[in-house]
Amino acid sequence: MITWNNCFSPSRFGMSNLPDNARTAYERDWDRLIFSSAFRRLQNKTQVFPLPEEVFVHNRLTHSLEVASVGRSLGKIVGKAISELKDVDSDDKARSFYRNNLKNVIASACLAHDLGNPAFGHSGEDAISQFFKDRSHKDKFKGLFTEKEWEDLIAFEGNSNAIRVLTKKFNGRLSGGFRLTYSTLGSILKYPCEASAGFKKGNHQKHRSKYGFFQSDKDVFIEIATKLNMIKEEDGELITYKRHPFVYLVEAADDICYNIIDFEDAHRLGIFTTEYVSEIFLELIKLNKNENIKSVSATAELLNEDPNEKISYLRAKAINYLAIRCGELFIENHPVILNGNYTGDLISNIPEATEIIKKIKKISTEKIYNYPSVVKIEVAGFKIMSGLVEDFVNAALVIESKRQKRDKKILTLLPNQYKFDEKDTPYNKVMSIIDFVSGMTDLYALKLYRNLRGIEIPLI
Repeated sequence: MITWNNCFSPSRFGMSNLPDNARTAYERDWDRLIFSSAFRRLQNKTQVFPLPEEVFVHNRLTHSLEVASVGRSLGKIVGKAISELKDVDSDDKARSFYRNNLKNVIASACLAHDLGNPAFGHSGEDAISQFFKDRSHKDKFKGLFTEKEWEDLIAFEGNSNAIRVLTKKFNGRLSGGFRLTYSTLGSILKYPCEASAGFKKGNHQKHRSKYGFFQSDKDVFIEIATKLNMIKEEDGELITYKRHPFVYLVEAADDICYNIIDFEDAHRLGIFTTEYVSEIFLELIKLNKNENIKSVSATAELLNEDPNEKISYLRAKAINYLAIRCGELFIENHPVILNGNYTGDLISNIPEATEIIKKIKKISTEKIYNYPSVVKIEVAGFKIMSGLVEDFVNAALVIESKRQKRDKKILTLLPNQYKFDEKDTPYNKVMSIIDFVSGMTDLYALKLYRNLRGIEIPLI
């Protein structure tokens, strides 16, 4: 049975002993992520808009840092309240965790939540999936994989890939991957089920609308779920669990940031006027009963000579309101959240903000995510990623003795950490290729694609 006293753990995946250190285990999670190459690569992965030369907009790295900032605030708000619950307050270990460390767990999980996203975002995910979908009618090809392995491949999921990136022992690396605490790993399990248990199978619950781990990482997922006392759902032989309660805070931090900051970026690029974005943000800020709206409006007026600064000011106020309300909503619903029965997400369930949040999402879809430059990079990204997956997967699946010279040459481009054993199953070979391709930055993927097609000759 899950309780607030047993749903966290300072133990690390892949490690049996915990060394004494001036930093807590949860603080070390943050440091391991910040200093990792996987995190640094996010600086060259598109968030929404192409990375222009003159106007700075958000990339995956800056987005993750801002989500972590909001997540830390949510963890602090909620941690204080949970620490005061009767059962928690009487447990020194639990009380200390919620007062001092929940904020660090949520912040670290926020840093890590996008690590599995391939280059070009969702179009990269779609490209990987489409390669396999296009071969669904080829019995010989599809027959190389089990039914559950095939489900993974035809619906590549960045959330599942994040768990893989964080926990897999790549060639030449230590076992346990990043060796993060189970608490941090559990906080990013937004969809705690396997692909076969997903939405496409007729289940309309949000925690099963996608999936959270690949078949190759099934044992890793079960270990995390068991360590954190997550609630297992009964659904035949399918592996599916209720969400861990901390997931709602990581999700809220992400939702708050992209809903608000995509508008700020659109303003910087001239898609929306200063007046329009100011009006949208003020609609949210006015809902904050503790905010002096006259003072906010007056301060915003003083910043009229610098439109970007004016929008930044209002953006900060809007995010502050949403963070406070999501924290309050979590606390109000903490028994249902603990049991995994909370419906929907926190930001969409703020009663007084429901309509404005719907409005923001609708406008974002119509005006931002369908903006010409955004569409162009999605289409280009799909083409680039499709080509790379095709080149490397086709080469990997040819029996070693029958590979043509081109196949052999292509596979020499795999860095050592992604090389597979020729005795591996086709699924494991493909997953090694996907590890390589999904880890690429936008620029590297574009350059390699151009090189392999003779569009651009590499310099020595």
